Amino acid sequence: MLVVSVTVCAGTAATLSAMMQAMNDSPPLYQVLADRLEGLARTGSLKIGTRLPSMRHHAQQQGVSISTVLQAYRTLEDRGVIEARPKSGFFVRPTRKAPQESKPPAKPAMVEVRAIVDTVLRAAGDPRYISFGAAQASSDLYPNQRLRRGIARSAQLHAETIGRYPQLAGMIELRQAISHHALSMGCDLDHREIVVTHGCREAIGLCLRAVTAPGDIVAIESPAYFGFLQNLQSTSLRAVEIPTHPRTGMSLDALEFALDTQPVRAIVVVPTVSNPIGSTMPVTAKRRLAALAAQRNIPVIEDVICNDLASSQEGRRAAKSFDRTGHVMICGSFSKTLAPGLAVGWVEAGRWSRQVAELKRACSAGSVGFVELALAEMLDRGSYEQSLRRLRGIFAAQVATGRQIIGDAFPKGTRMTDPSGGFFLRVELPSGIDSIELYKRCLAMQLVIVPGALFTTSKRYQNCIRLNVGERWSAARIEGLKTIGRVACEIMEEASRGET
Repeated sequence: MLVVSVTVCAGTAATLSAMMQAMNDSPPLYQVLADRLEGLARTGSLKIGTRLPSMRHHAQQQGVSISTVLQAYRTLEDRGVIEARPKSGFFVRPTRKAPQESKPPAKPAMVEVRAIVDTVLRAAGDPRYISFGAAQASSDLYPNQRLRRGIARSAQLHAETIGRYPQLAGMIELRQAISHHALSMGCDLDHREIVVTHGCREAIGLCLRAVTAPGDIVAIESPAYFGFLQNLQSTSLRAVEIPTHPRTGMSLDALEFALDTQPVRAIVVVPTVSNPIGSTMPVTAKRRLAALAAQRNIPVIEDVICNDLASSQEGRRAAKSFDRTGHVMICGSFSKTLAPGLAVGWVEAGRWSRQVAELKRACSAGSVGFVELALAEMLDRGSYEQSLRRLRGIFAAQVATGRQIIGDAFPKGTRMTDPSGGFFLRVELPSGIDSIELYKRCLAMQLVIVPGALFTTSKRYQNCIRLNVGERWSAARIEGLKTIGRVACEIMEEASRGET
């Protein structure tokens, strides 16, 4: 009977199926409202400084509940479109013009990451420097005391782990906690397939070793996190850089062209809050990326280290959530959200899980058992989500302040990204400014930046820098950023006079 009904009413069934699909794919009402208001702000229809209607008034206007308007306003706050002012309401924040989509070289190149990286990392821990270089936030933003107490308690309860070698794949409790947390990214991960690593960089390195051989070509974003370039350099891999949009991430059309024309063996990508530009791929693009991996039978190594910092729940969804064939290898850590000093990462490598686990066993031991158990307890508590919401708000405010200072103090014509989360700003200076020269002059003044040359295998991005604005704004840091702007203005003036 069921078969006959479907056959006779095929047109109706198809229509109902399409309607159900549309309903499932349609965004929630608060998001529709938030997108509409953001569009008005981006186009200037809502001018900078405009006060939004009160939540009650807006709810009556739109015929929705006050809670829907509240969610929409919170979403816009997370995106950095509006700001709340005590006892005044919500106001449209200033925005700056973003850099254009990158245009990297089409040919693969051997990776050579410069010694500047070492200087940037050393200066980050040196109190004599004001660093906008290394990717770290103020340590007091993290729940250090709560974690310290948790580790002490775990050491007492699980003292026997000190006298045993650690589990190579990680404590089962931590892997279960990671599996549970991955649900917030839309991922159903089997904890038995998860391997705990020494940070996300090791996870990505293991994945690269599992699916490539020296000399192979790997597709990466352009600009790309310089840590990835170091990974490629250490394994003698070549990089083909894929154009990346400052808001929507890697161009999948360009990626497909690269796959058509070159023997790409793997794709390394940060679909959510990428480093250095802070872009987030739309959900439709993440779905397409997972489908492309399956169609081309090519591994995608997805870094989700900053997914928890994305400004929207939709943005936090991972490409791995759309993977049905095991072609997406997902790598993460808690260094940006919970405990940078613990350097605990993880990987679920899909169809290459066995190879990654074997490589992990061959190259390094596991972490300290009682520390992993303490971290698992932290993740299982509801306080972690509360901490994330607090962090997202703080980082959005940090970024807003940084963008304001750059807009006021840097040369005319400077562009900057408007990141979808996290605490990085990529700044594109006018073409006459050499970021290496800017780096050298700032370093002499004990100010640290990261020049754009570190984020590519080519000679592009010579006029770009990345700034970390995750450290709390002090008078010294504010003045330091203004000084960087003044030095950039000096270099620009010298270039215009033909002195450089």
